[in-house]
Amino acid sequence: MIQVKPLQKVNPLDLEAERKYYAHAVATGTVDLERLAYLIANQSTVREADCYAVTLSLVHNIMDALEQGNIVRLDRLGSFQIGVNSMGVSTEKDLTANAVKKAHVNFRPDARLRKMLKNLKYSVSS
Repeated sequence: MIQVKPLQKVNPLDLEAERKYYAHAVATGTVDLERLAYLIANQSTVREADCYAVTLSLVHNIMDALEQGNIVRLDRLGSFQIGVNSMGVSTEKDLTANAVKKAHVNFRPDARLRKMLKNLKYSVSS
């Protein structure tokens, strides 16, 4: 069950407009790599330390592949790719690497993950 709470927001296109309330997802906790390694180990014949080491190696290799400009596809999970935000310039010739303001990671969930998102149940908390 996904907890949501009301969050009042201003309309950025019309600052004078009445503020409205929108649902905002509330995290109920965190699960880190150590916990995931523990869970995987208990669901398989692989030891927890091995699961943790493999997971850390996976993270390292995902970061390395992204730094090289690759899309990283993890079957049944989704794809990761670097995206950038940049300043606008007048002409194509004016665009340089210095125009990039910041980078972020785009994640595109796999079909099974998208299906899970469609079937979530929600409850409002205060």
